[in-house]
Amino acid sequence: MTFTAKSSRSRTRHTGTAAVALTTAAAALLAGCSSDDTSDNPLAGEKAKAGTVVVGSNNFAESTLLADIYGEALRAKGIKVTYKHNIGSRETTYGLMKNGSVTVLPEYNGSLLAYLDPKAEQTSAEAVNAAVRAKLDKRLTLLESSPAEDKDSVSVNAGTAKKYGLTEASTLADLKEAAPRMVIGGSPEFQTRRQGLKGLESVYGLKFKSFKALDAGGPLTQAALTRNTVQAADIFTTDPTIVKEKFVVLKDPENLFGFANVTPLVRKDGLGEKGVDALDAVSAKLDTKTLLDLDAQVQLEKKDPLDVAKAWLESVGLG
Repeated sequence: MTFTAKSSRSRTRHTGTAAVALTTAAAALLAGCSSDDTSDNPLAGEKAKAGTVVVGSNNFAESTLLADIYGEALRAKGIKVTYKHNIGSRETTYGLMKNGSVTVLPEYNGSLLAYLDPKAEQTSAEAVNAAVRAKLDKRLTLLESSPAEDKDSVSVNAGTAKKYGLTEASTLADLKEAAPRMVIGGSPEFQTRRQGLKGLESVYGLKFKSFKALDAGGPLTQAALTRNTVQAADIFTTDPTIVKEKFVVLKDPENLFGFANVTPLVRKDGLGEKGVDALDAVSAKLDTKTLLDLDAQVQLEKKDPLDVAKAWLESVGLG
């Protein structure tokens, strides 16, 4: 199947251009969130020094963690690395990639394609990557995508899962008989968009008892699902609340919610073959379940993302 839609992840997790001015000061203060962050100002536009790879991140916790994972994998191969954490929106990070201030940035392939070409069809991860590469600035390219995805999902709470026999192996299609007895929650636009109730009905035949307008996978949605105010909700697939509250994420075999594979965006002139191989090796090991666990360590257990990154790389032989 194909669809044409802007990834909601891009909408909900990244600030827009109008907010960049408001986040600049905060981003500078947040730049030191990783214990090995060497940049004084993450929005500085200075070019990367010769022989140094600058790894950037957007202004949310998972992006910082991913930057540390990819950056420390490069360091393990003897490559000199510095960091620019918490830069801000995609509009800002993409500009810094183009001007050479940042060499490597963890991205989400479908979200990046939606930014570069909002009307592009997304039929497979491979097709998405090919389309991104065709639209990118000529100085940039994507490396291999990881299986790890951070995207919208329909998740149910533990009680609902037990009641209807739903497990981690269950798909959205398995919800068809139970849906008419369930309230589903999400952002107001989830009710009207294809990557929402319309698609759930047309693709999977799901008709819910009712819809409750909440926020886009945020605290209102999480709380409503936890309290059983809603029995199903739009939750991001690597949200640590899934671990904390034992939510069950239903699989989406028809890719209604598109593609959001973690994928390094790199400058062609800033990373040699050794660096490319190091990042590809990380991506090959990183899946959604692993990323969810690592996110939980950072966001729930309050561990330093750099420490979490190093420990995981060691555990898979890449540290």
